[in-house]
Amino acid sequence: MGTDGARALLERAATLNLQTGNLLSWGCGRKKCPATPSEEVRDCIQKTLTEWSSKIGQDLNQEILEVLECTVAQAVEKMNPDERDELKVSAKLFIVGSNSSSVRDAVDMACSALGVAQLDSVIIAPPPIEDGTSLSLEYLQPYWQELETLVQNKKIVAIGTSDLDKTLLEQLYVWAQVKPSSNQVNLASCCVMPPDLTAFAKQFDIQLLTHNDPKELLCEASFQEVLQESIQNVKAQEWIPLWILRYSVIVKSRGIIKSKGYIMQAKRIAS
Repeated sequence: MGTDGARALLERAATLNLQTGNLLSWGCGRKKCPATPSEEVRDCIQKTLTEWSSKIGQDLNQEILEVLECTVAQAVEKMNPDERDELKVSAKLFIVGSNSSSVRDAVDMACSALGVAQLDSVIIAPPPIEDGTSLSLEYLQPYWQELETLVQNKKIVAIGTSDLDKTLLEQLYVWAQVKPSSNQVNLASCCVMPPDLTAFAKQFDIQLLTHNDPKELLCEASFQEVLQESIQNVKAQEWIPLWILRYSVIVKSRGIIKSKGYIMQAKRIAS
Protein backbone atom coordinates (compact mmCIF):
# COMPACT_ATOMS: atom_id res chain seq x y z
CA MET A 1 0.00 0.00 0.00
CA GLY A 2 1.16 3.50 -0.77
CA THR A 3 -0.48 5.27 2.15
CA ASP A 4 2.91 6.16 3.67
CA GLY A 5 3.94 7.87 0.45
CA ALA A 6 0.59 9.64 0.17
CA ARG A 7 0.77 10.76 3.79
CA ALA A 8 4.27 12.16 3.25
CA LEU A 9 3.06 14.13 0.23
CA LEU A 10 0.02 15.48 2.11
CA GLU A 11 2.19 16.58 5.04
CA ARG A 12 4.23 18.84 2.75
CA ALA A 13 1.74 20.06 0.15
CA ALA A 14 -0.35 23.23 0.44
CA THR A 15 -3.21 22.38 -1.95
CA LEU A 16 -5.05 19.20 -2.91
CA ASN A 17 -6.96 19.10 -6.21
CA LEU A 18 -9.15 16.01 -6.41
CA GLN A 19 -11.00 14.71 -9.47
CA THR A 20 -13.15 11.61 -9.40
CA GLY A 21 -13.26 11.35 -13.19
CA ASN A 22 -16.37 9.82 -14.77
CA LEU A 23 -18.26 7.96 -12.05
CA LEU A 24 -20.17 6.01 -14.68
CA SER A 25 -16.95 4.48 -16.02
CA TRP A 26 -15.57 3.16 -12.74
CA GLY A 27 -18.67 2.42 -10.73
CA CYS A 28 -17.88 4.92 -8.03
CA GLY A 29 -21.53 5.73 -7.34
CA ARG A 30 -22.94 3.63 -4.52
CA LYS A 31 -24.70 0.50 -5.65
CA LYS A 32 -27.33 0.87 -2.96
CA CYS A 33 -30.02 3.18 -4.13
CA PRO A 34 -30.94 5.87 -3.50
CA ALA A 35 -27.87 7.42 -1.88
CA THR A 36 -28.12 10.97 -0.61
CA PRO A 37 -25.99 13.58 -2.45
CA SER A 38 -23.76 13.84 0.67
CA GLU A 39 -23.25 10.05 0.82
CA GLU A 40 -22.40 9.96 -2.87
CA VAL A 41 -19.78 12.71 -2.68
CA ARG A 42 -18.16 11.19 0.44
CA ASP A 43 -18.09 7.76 -1.17
CA CYS A 44 -16.53 9.06 -4.39
CA ILE A 45 -13.89 11.16 -2.63
CA GLN A 46 -12.94 8.22 -0.43
CA LYS A 47 -12.60 5.82 -3.37
CA THR A 48 -10.53 8.38 -5.31
CA LEU A 49 -8.20 9.02 -2.36
CA THR A 50 -7.78 5.29 -1.68
CA GLU A 51 -7.05 4.47 -5.31
CA TRP A 52 -4.66 7.43 -5.67
CA SER A 53 -2.73 6.64 -2.49
CA SER A 54 -2.33 2.96 -3.45
CA LYS A 55 -0.44 4.01 -6.60
CA ILE A 56 2.07 6.28 -4.85
CA GLY A 57 5.54 4.91 -4.24
CA GLN A 58 6.92 4.40 -0.73
CA ASP A 59 9.89 6.70 -1.35
CA LEU A 60 9.60 9.24 1.44
CA ASN A 61 12.25 11.41 -0.21
CA GLN A 62 10.16 11.83 -3.35
CA GLU A 63 9.72 15.25 -4.86
CA ILE A 64 7.78 17.65 -2.65
CA LEU A 65 4.81 19.05 -4.50
CA GLU A 66 3.11 22.27 -3.51
CA VAL A 67 -0.09 21.21 -5.33
CA LEU A 68 -1.18 17.57 -5.32
CA GLU A 69 -3.31 16.30 -8.22
CA CYS A 70 -5.35 13.43 -6.88
CA THR A 71 -7.05 11.54 -9.71
CA VAL A 72 -7.78 8.02 -10.90
CA ALA A 73 -6.12 8.04 -14.32
CA GLN A 74 -8.38 5.48 -15.98
CA ALA A 75 -11.54 7.41 -15.03
CA VAL A 76 -10.50 10.80 -16.42
CA GLU A 77 -12.23 11.40 -19.75
CA LYS A 78 -11.51 14.42 -21.94
CA MET A 79 -14.26 15.31 -24.35
CA ASN A 80 -13.90 14.61 -28.06
CA PRO A 81 -13.96 18.08 -29.74
CA ASP A 82 -15.95 16.63 -32.67
CA GLU A 83 -18.76 15.71 -30.26
CA ARG A 84 -18.80 18.99 -28.32
CA ASP A 85 -21.81 20.52 -30.11
CA GLU A 86 -23.90 17.45 -29.33
CA LEU A 87 -23.19 17.63 -25.59
CA LYS A 88 -24.33 19.91 -22.77
CA VAL A 89 -21.93 20.38 -19.86
CA SER A 90 -23.68 21.52 -16.67
CA ALA A 91 -22.18 22.10 -13.23
CA LYS A 92 -23.26 23.02 -9.73
CA LEU A 93 -20.72 24.69 -7.49
CA PHE A 94 -20.72 24.34 -3.71
CA ILE A 95 -18.46 26.82 -1.92
CA VAL A 96 -17.25 25.51 1.46
CA GLY A 97 -14.65 28.12 2.44
CA SER A 98 -16.08 31.61 1.93
CA ASN A 99 -13.86 32.94 -0.84
CA SER A 100 -15.31 34.24 -4.10
CA SER A 101 -12.11 33.51 -6.07
CA SER A 102 -13.03 29.81 -5.67
CA VAL A 103 -15.58 30.33 -8.47
CA ARG A 104 -12.90 31.04 -11.07
CA ASP A 105 -10.62 28.25 -9.81
CA ALA A 106 -13.44 25.71 -9.98
CA VAL A 107 -14.59 26.64 -13.49
CA ASP A 108 -11.01 26.69 -14.83
CA MET A 109 -10.32 23.29 -13.33
CA ALA A 110 -13.56 21.82 -14.68
CA CYS A 111 -12.83 23.09 -18.22
CA SER A 112 -9.32 21.67 -18.02
CA ALA A 113 -10.47 18.30 -16.64
CA LEU A 114 -13.12 17.86 -19.33
CA GLY A 115 -11.03 19.30 -22.16
CA VAL A 116 -13.56 22.02 -23.04
CA ALA A 117 -13.27 25.77 -23.58
CA GLN A 118 -16.51 26.59 -21.78
CA LEU A 119 -19.27 25.13 -19.59
CA ASP A 120 -22.86 25.44 -20.83
CA SER A 121 -24.33 26.22 -17.43
CA VAL A 122 -23.13 26.75 -13.87
CA ILE A 123 -25.45 26.97 -10.87
CA ILE A 124 -24.01 28.27 -7.62
CA ALA A 125 -25.30 26.94 -4.30
CA PRO A 126 -25.67 29.63 -1.61
CA PRO A 127 -22.22 30.25 -0.06
CA PRO A 128 -21.91 29.36 3.64
CA ILE A 129 -23.13 31.99 6.08
CA GLU A 130 -22.63 32.28 9.82
CA ASP A 131 -25.36 30.98 12.10
CA GLY A 132 -27.97 33.56 12.87
CA THR A 133 -27.42 35.54 9.67
CA SER A 134 -29.53 35.21 6.55
CA LEU A 135 -28.39 35.25 2.96
CA SER A 136 -28.39 38.74 1.44
CA LEU A 137 -27.73 40.26 -1.97
CA GLU A 138 -24.65 41.98 -0.57
CA TYR A 139 -23.21 38.60 0.43
CA LEU A 140 -23.99 37.02 -2.94
CA GLN A 141 -22.59 39.86 -5.06
CA PRO A 142 -18.85 39.00 -5.11
CA TYR A 143 -19.64 35.40 -6.13
CA TRP A 144 -22.05 36.52 -8.84
CA GLN A 145 -19.52 39.07 -10.15
CA GLU A 146 -17.00 36.24 -10.56
CA LEU A 147 -19.60 34.26 -12.54
CA GLU A 148 -20.43 37.32 -14.69
CA THR A 149 -16.75 37.79 -15.55
CA LEU A 150 -16.55 34.13 -16.61
CA VAL A 151 -19.61 34.61 -18.86
CA GLN A 152 -18.03 37.74 -20.39
CA ASN A 153 -14.79 35.78 -20.94
CA LYS A 154 -16.79 33.01 -22.68
CA LYS A 155 -15.92 30.38 -20.04
CA ILE A 156 -19.63 29.87 -19.17
CA VAL A 157 -22.75 30.31 -21.31
CA ALA A 158 -25.50 30.58 -18.65
CA ILE A 159 -25.43 31.07 -14.87
CA GLY A 160 -28.04 30.22 -12.26
CA THR A 161 -28.80 30.30 -8.56
CA SER A 162 -30.08 27.87 -5.97
CA ASP A 163 -32.47 28.26 -3.05
CA LEU A 164 -33.22 31.96 -3.55
CA ASP A 165 -36.70 33.10 -2.55
CA LYS A 166 -38.63 35.55 -4.72
CA THR A 167 -37.33 38.63 -2.87
CA LEU A 168 -33.66 37.71 -3.16
CA LEU A 169 -33.99 36.45 -6.74
CA GLU A 170 -35.64 39.74 -7.72
CA GLN A 171 -32.91 41.78 -5.98
CA LEU A 172 -30.22 39.79 -7.79
CA TYR A 173 -32.04 40.08 -11.13
CA VAL A 174 -32.38 43.88 -10.85
CA TRP A 175 -28.75 44.36 -9.77
CA ALA A 176 -26.97 41.81 -11.99
CA GLN A 177 -25.43 42.61 -15.38
CA VAL A 178 -25.70 38.97 -16.43
CA LYS A 179 -29.14 37.81 -15.32
CA PRO A 180 -29.72 34.40 -13.69
CA SER A 181 -31.15 31.96 -16.26
CA SER A 182 -32.35 29.49 -13.62
CA ASN A 183 -33.04 29.06 -9.90
CA GLN A 184 -33.10 25.69 -8.16
CA VAL A 185 -35.71 25.04 -5.48
CA ASN A 186 -35.31 22.34 -2.84
CA LEU A 187 -38.52 20.35 -2.78
CA ALA A 188 -37.72 19.03 0.69
CA SER A 189 -38.33 22.55 2.02
CA CYS A 190 -41.45 23.16 -0.08
CA CYS A 191 -43.52 20.49 -1.78
CA VAL A 192 -45.09 23.08 -4.07
CA MET A 193 -43.29 25.92 -5.85
CA PRO A 194 -44.12 29.22 -4.08
CA PRO A 195 -46.64 31.09 -6.30
CA ASP A 196 -44.80 34.46 -6.05
CA LEU A 197 -41.54 32.79 -7.15
CA THR A 198 -43.30 31.01 -10.03
CA ALA A 199 -44.91 34.23 -11.24
CA PHE A 200 -41.65 36.20 -11.08
CA ALA A 201 -39.68 33.47 -12.86
CA LYS A 202 -42.26 33.23 -15.61
CA GLN A 203 -42.29 37.00 -16.13
CA PHE A 204 -38.51 37.21 -16.53
CA ASP A 205 -37.95 33.86 -18.25
CA ILE A 206 -36.04 32.25 -15.36
CA GLN A 207 -36.22 28.47 -15.39
CA LEU A 208 -37.24 26.95 -12.04
CA LEU A 209 -35.57 23.60 -11.38
CA THR A 210 -35.78 21.23 -8.42
CA HIS A 211 -32.96 19.64 -6.44
CA ASN A 212 -32.40 17.51 -3.33
CA ASP A 213 -28.98 18.74 -2.20
CA PRO A 214 -28.50 19.47 1.50
CA LYS A 215 -27.51 22.96 2.67
CA GLU A 216 -23.98 21.65 3.19
CA LEU A 217 -22.89 18.99 0.71
CA LEU A 218 -19.59 18.23 2.48
CA CYS A 219 -18.62 19.97 5.69
CA GLU A 220 -15.07 20.34 6.98
CA ALA A 221 -15.43 17.56 9.58
CA SER A 222 -16.88 15.17 7.02
CA PHE A 223 -14.01 15.75 4.57
CA GLN A 224 -11.43 15.24 7.34
CA GLU A 225 -13.13 11.99 8.31
CA VAL A 226 -12.95 10.72 4.71
CA LEU A 227 -9.28 11.71 4.50
CA GLN A 228 -8.55 9.86 7.76
CA GLU A 229 -10.37 6.72 6.59
CA SER A 230 -8.58 6.71 3.21
CA ILE A 231 -4.99 7.41 4.27
CA GLN A 232 -3.76 5.99 7.57
CA ASN A 233 -2.32 8.36 10.18
CA VAL A 234 -2.73 11.42 7.98
CA LYS A 235 -3.03 14.73 9.83
CA ALA A 236 -6.56 15.19 8.50
CA GLN A 237 -7.38 18.12 10.78
CA GLU A 238 -4.84 20.24 8.84
CA TRP A 239 -6.94 20.00 5.65
CA ILE A 240 -10.04 22.04 4.86
CA PRO A 241 -12.19 21.82 1.72
CA LEU A 242 -12.59 25.08 -0.25
CA TRP A 243 -15.14 24.07 -2.89
CA ILE A 244 -16.76 21.12 -4.67
CA LEU A 245 -18.03 21.17 -8.24
CA ARG A 246 -20.39 18.47 -9.50
CA TYR A 247 -20.65 18.19 -13.26
CA SER A 248 -22.65 16.21 -15.76
CA VAL A 249 -22.25 15.82 -19.51
CA ILE A 250 -25.56 15.18 -21.27
CA VAL A 251 -26.18 14.04 -24.86
CA LYS A 252 -28.59 16.78 -25.99
CA SER A 253 -30.58 14.79 -28.54
CA ARG A 254 -31.24 11.84 -26.23
CA GLY A 255 -31.20 13.44 -22.79
CA ILE A 256 -28.90 10.75 -21.37
CA ILE A 257 -25.95 11.33 -19.06
CA LYS A 258 -22.65 10.49 -20.77
CA SER A 259 -20.49 11.30 -17.76
CA LYS A 260 -20.72 12.82 -14.30
CA GLY A 261 -18.22 13.46 -11.56
CA TYR A 262 -16.86 15.69 -8.83
CA ILE A 263 -13.90 18.04 -8.73
CA MET A 264 -12.81 19.59 -5.46
CA GLN A 265 -10.03 21.63 -3.92
CA ALA A 266 -8.78 21.58 -0.34
CA LYS A 267 -5.99 23.50 1.36
CA ARG A 268 -3.70 22.70 4.24
CA ILE A 269 -3.69 25.07 7.16
CA ALA A 270 -0.49 25.33 9.18
CA SER A 271 -0.85 23.32 12.37
